[in-house]
Amino acid sequence: QVQLVESGGGLVQAGDSLRLSCATSGRTFSTYIMAWFRQGSGNPRQFVAALSSSAGLTSHADLVKGRFTISRDNAKNTLYLQMNSLKPEDTAVYYCAASRAGNWHNPNDYEYWGQGTQVTVSS
Repeated sequence: QVQLVESGGGLVQAGDSLRLSCATSGRTFSTYIMAWFRQGSGNPRQFVAALSSSAGLTSHADLVKGRFTISRDNAKNTLYLQMNSLKPEDTAVYYCAASRAGNWHNPNDYEYWGQGTQVTVSS
């Protein structure tokens, strides 16, 4: 069992930066593929970024590429999402998720989810 707790969301202006964190429980964090998804009001859950258990491989959605960076610290059992140059369209609830294997971009392939943290970007 893995428990995920996101933090770091908030209300910012366009162009600002935020860093989201996802603290995890358990001693197997380093074995999971980790990812960030987001869900805006009335929209389906959308892939943002993912990285492999060793952090050697990453994937970022085209919409955030060059602005967002996913990273992990396996010693601290924590996942991060550095978000720069935020836009109003980035407004959403951001979720971290953990998976043993599967399609990184498919939310159905993730076994564990956090409760989400709200990010609101004003214009």
